[in-house]
Amino acid sequence: MAARKANKKWIQGAIKKPGALRSSLKVKKGKKITAKQLAKASKSKNPTTRRRAALAKTLRKISRKKKRGK
Repeated sequence: MAARKANKKWIQGAIKKPGALRSSLKVKKGKKITAKQLAKASKSKNPTTRRRAALAKTLRKISRKKKRGK
């Protein structure tokens, strides 16, 4: 049973630097990163920012699928 509880929050361990995309986009804590900002970040010259934006888009999709399933 303990292993199942640990698996429910697996994504928190997968994110190495939480808040890094937010700080690179200069979005204050408590404000949401808009889809427009994510689209711009995904076309960035910086490959790290592009990867972080792609991850953020993926996490949004996961979140929305969970909400629909309930």
